[in-house]
Amino acid sequence: MLLLGLLLLLALIAVGAGFLGSLAGLGGGVILTPVLVIGFHVPFILAVGASAISVLATSSASGAAYVRDHLTDLRIGTFLQIASVPGAIVGAAAVIFLSQAGLDSALLVGFGVLVLALIPGSLARRNEELPTGVVPDALSRRFRFGGRYHDSRLGTDVRYQAEQTPSALGVMFGAGIISGLFGVGGGVLKVVALEREMHLPMKVSTATSNLMIGVTVAAGASVLLVAGYVSPLLAAPVALGTTIGAYFGSRLLPSLSNTTVRWIFLPVIAAIGIEVILQGLGLP
Repeated sequence: MLLLGLLLLLALIAVGAGFLGSLAGLGGGVILTPVLVIGFHVPFILAVGASAISVLATSSASGAAYVRDHLTDLRIGTFLQIASVPGAIVGAAAVIFLSQAGLDSALLVGFGVLVLALIPGSLARRNEELPTGVVPDALSRRFRFGGRYHDSRLGTDVRYQAEQTPSALGVMFGAGIISGLFGVGGGVLKVVALEREMHLPMKVSTATSNLMIGVTVAAGASVLLVAGYVSPLLAAPVALGTTIGAYFGSRLLPSLSNTTVRWIFLPVIAAIGIEVILQGLGLP
């Protein structure tokens, strides 16, 4: 009976994680990995495996909705996967080795520091509704990276272009490594690459990230599954909860402004960063 209650509680937490993850483009795993480790005392490597499944669920539930709403840029997302998928395989192999070496605490601290380091750049753009002064690079022009979507909040069609594609590829490779290491889909870095490097509108960035995280985490999750680090007992309630939460999040996003989405993104990653650093240092 106690086990059933814990699983139901985990499923409810996963609903919230999926909801926030779909709005911010992070996937539920960025919330669930620290929750499982800190709140449920799940071994780090098993938390990574369960979180990877939650990211797949979030991506499946919200990714299709954002494609339907024409918020997802399929061309850009597909191109950038050539960097994030190899990174995810490298990261998944690395987390198995590091976990077996007893470096779980170092991984948590490193993850927290990385997340907090992203905040200043996003704060600097906190009131920017739409990017301005975008100058497409050679790759962006060649592959026609850009498009338009109807912004129901602004009541108009928004056209956008992409720039700094090479640097975005580098960030995406790092996002893949983070995805494999922590089972989070790498959404934190994916949103940064799309919004800060390529200067896409925030809603396009989060929607495209939601599609990409599923593909990226699938590469890392396959490594963890073969190695036996995906527990069905944890994965089942996590997948169910995040699917429900991501569905409702995907219904809400089109009606929000880009600045609102950014303000949702910032406190979520700040809380996560501080929480996992404290856990990694062994502090309450």
